[in-house]
Amino acid sequence: MLAKAELLLPAGSLVKLKTALLYGADAVYAGTPDMCLRAQSKFSLDELKEGITLTHAQNKKIYLTLNLFMHNSDIAKLPAFVNTLRDLKPDGVLIADPGVFQYVHEHAPELNLFVSTQANICSWAAVKFWQSLGAKLCVLGREVTFAEAVEIRKKCPDILLETFMHGAMCMSYSGRCLISNYLTGRSANQGKCAHCCRWHYKLHLRLKDGSVKELLIDEHNKDSFEFLLEEEFRPGEYYEIVEDEHGGYILNSKDMCLLPGLPDLLSVGIDSLKVEGRNKTEYYAGTVARAYRQAIDDWYQNPAGWDWQRYMPELNTLQNRGYCLGFHNGALTNLSQNYEYTRTLGDWLFAGSITEWQNDDAVFEIRNFINAGEEIEFLIPGSLEVLKLRLNDFEDASTGEKTPKVSAGQHKAVRIRPSDWPRPVAEIKKLLPQYTIARKFMPLTGDGRILLDHKINEFAKLCGI
Repeated sequence: MLAKAELLLPAGSLVKLKTALLYGADAVYAGTPDMCLRAQSKFSLDELKEGITLTHAQNKKIYLTLNLFMHNSDIAKLPAFVNTLRDLKPDGVLIADPGVFQYVHEHAPELNLFVSTQANICSWAAVKFWQSLGAKLCVLGREVTFAEAVEIRKKCPDILLETFMHGAMCMSYSGRCLISNYLTGRSANQGKCAHCCRWHYKLHLRLKDGSVKELLIDEHNKDSFEFLLEEEFRPGEYYEIVEDEHGGYILNSKDMCLLPGLPDLLSVGIDSLKVEGRNKTEYYAGTVARAYRQAIDDWYQNPAGWDWQRYMPELNTLQNRGYCLGFHNGALTNLSQNYEYTRTLGDWLFAGSITEWQNDDAVFEIRNFINAGEEIEFLIPGSLEVLKLRLNDFEDASTGEKTPKVSAGQHKAVRIRPSDWPRPVAEIKKLLPQYTIARKFMPLTGDGRILLDHKINEFAKLCGI
C-alpha cells in the first residue's frame, strides 16, 4: 500500500506558517533572506525557532531552504549558517548548489539533504546521482511530465520524490532565469527576481535613420496589421506578437493547477506535493491548503467516486492569471500562456483574518475595505464549508470607535462581539480558531469579467470538459 502523500505549503512568514498548518498542511517550507531563494522571507531567526517548535508540536514537518547558487562572496557566510541549521534541527534542508550540498553533507551529516527544483532534476539518472551523494529527497523539475515521473518512480523506488502541484509557473527552465539580472541587476538565482516576464512591453520600430519610434496601436489601426516572429530554422512557422492597450505579455505563463491530475500523482507514489507561493498572502496559503487537503483525503477514502470539479470552485476564488496543467500531459501548448494580461483576476478578495480571541471577542484584522452590511465568509478549517457574517458597523479593536465602513491599514483590526455571530460564541470559537481567514465577494465587470470567464473555460478545455 502506498504511503499517504504529504501536502507541502510555503511559509513566507510566521503567520503564513500557522495559517497553512491550521488549514491542513502536513509540512511547510521556509527560509531566511540571506542564504536562500526566499529573498522576501519575513522570518527572523527567533520566528524560525518558534515556527519549528510549533510545527513539531503538531507532529508536522518543516523544511528550510539553502538553495541559492553561491558566489565566492557568499561562501564565507556558509559555516555560520550551517551551524544555525544544526541548532534549528529542521526536518530537511533544500539545496541546489553542488558545492553547498557537499559542504553541508560533510559538516552537518545529521541533516536530511533535499535537492531543490533549481537543480533541474528531470530524469531518473539525475535522481540516482543525487541519491549517491546522500540526498534523501529530490524535487522534480516543473518540466517533468507525468509519464516521466512514472518512470522515475519505478527506477528510483527508495528515495523520496517531490513535485510541484500548484502555483506560479516560470517561463525559464526551473526558474534558472537571467532576464531579471539583465534588466534590473537582481538575480533570480539568488532569490531577488523582479518577475520581468510579467511586465508589459511596448512595440517600437527602428527607422532607417537610426531613430526609434513607438508604434501606437489604437482602435483605429489595431485591425490593420499583425506582427509575427519567424525563427531561422523553422521557415513558415509564425509566432504572433500581440499587443493591446495594456501592452504585450509574450513571456507570461498561467498558473499551475494539477488538481485534475491529482489522482495520477497520488497513485504513482509521489511522496510530497508542493504548493508554490512564498510571497503570497495567508489567504492564498489557507485557501489552497484546505482545498487540496480535502481533495487528497477524499481520494484516499474513495478514489472511484472522486471528482476534481468539487474542489475547483475554491481555487477559483484566488486571484490568478488563469490555470494550466503545466507539463503534466507533455509539452506546453498556447493554452498555457497568458498573452492578454499580466495582472491576477478573481471575484473574491481577502477580507481579513482572526488574529486572536480576547475572551469571547474576536479580533479581526482587516485586509480589504468592507462596508456595513457586506457579507463576509469565514473559511472553516477542516472542511469546505464557510460561516457567513454581516456587520452593521465596525468597532475599532483598540479605540472602540464605531464606523459604517472600514479599510485596511497598519494592523487595522475590528472587534467582533459574541452577539454579532449567528451561532453561540462557544461554537464559533471552535469553528473559527486563531488565524482563520475570511473573504468577501467582489464580482468582476466589463473586460475583467470577460477575461476571467475566458480563462476558466480554457482550463476546462484543457481538462477535456
